[in-house]
Amino acid sequence: MRDDDLIAFTRKALALLFIVALAALVVELSYLLILVFASVVVAVVLRSLAGHFLRLRLGNGAAVGLAVLSLLAIFAGLGAMFGGLVSGQFAELGHQLPRAVDAAQAYLDHWHIDYNLSEMAKVAREQLSSIFQRASGFVISVGGVVADVAVVFVGGIFFAADPAFYRGGVLRLLPRSVESLMADALDDCGRGLQLWLKGQMVSSLFIAALTLAGLLLLDVPSAYALAILAGAFDFIPYLGPVLAAIPGVLVGFSASPTTGLWTIGLFVLVQQIQGHVVQPMVQKSSVDLPPVVLLFTVIATGTLFGPPGVLLAAPMTIVGYILVQHLYIGAMLGRSPKRPAGPREPT
Repeated sequence: MRDDDLIAFTRKALALLFIVALAALVVELSYLLILVFASVVVAVVLRSLAGHFLRLRLGNGAAVGLAVLSLLAIFAGLGAMFGGLVSGQFAELGHQLPRAVDAAQAYLDHWHIDYNLSEMAKVAREQLSSIFQRASGFVISVGGVVADVAVVFVGGIFFAADPAFYRGGVLRLLPRSVESLMADALDDCGRGLQLWLKGQMVSSLFIAALTLAGLLLLDVPSAYALAILAGAFDFIPYLGPVLAAIPGVLVGFSASPTTGLWTIGLFVLVQQIQGHVVQPMVQKSSVDLPPVVLLFTVIATGTLFGPPGVLLAAPMTIVGYILVQHLYIGAMLGRSPKRPAGPREPT
């Protein structure tokens, strides 16, 4: 074997070993990478709020600081106005759910439907507990979920205060030949996340308000707590509405069979409005994702990362979809990539 061939073979072998080692490192630090990505999403939220203060010709640090204070003030104000009502309703909901399962089981037995709802609820609790334990090993070792939230929030503040610095750091790790391409892709990722978050916030508020109105009309107990759950679960594509409907339907059946059936109809109606009216408007204003891609990404991220992966499935899909559009469809296939809606300005 000639020296040139030996050198080329050695380089290829080292490159392969580096790729394998990098993949192993990514798998080992997968939960840490999820925290980093969550910090980026928080940074996008803070930059959206800081944009209003940047129009006053304030610096990045001052604008982000005011955005953080504004966000904390909003949460504090909502907590002061509705904290007692919501906490009381969630406590009531926690007491009602076991009774609701028993009541629903009694109706199933009365209707001669051979299905052990109590056993299903027990298995679901055990599976959820197992998933949280597997996915939260890193979290527990550093102090729990509260520590995670603090790390994500502080990381988001750092990212939002000087995004150009971190963007430039990522670009410096790449060859000059792809620097311009990757810069364009990163700008589109930031813009796509920003547009999706704005649309998703509107969607969640709409779903929560519509669900609350329906539950109050049906006189379902703990209506405010159930509506908040519906709005929060709206951030999880496809699976969210189903997860939000389960406690609502159980509580409805605990009141009466008629109320339970009407509650099922309410959640089906809300899901149809969300899927056929609200969600298409959100996607049209941000990134038009194929529904099947989003569905399987939820399953994949949930399998790989547990509950945090499910919560971040939509923004992860948006980033992955935009990168594929730029790096594969645009750069390798030479076709025009699909880009987020809105003005083409660096984010």
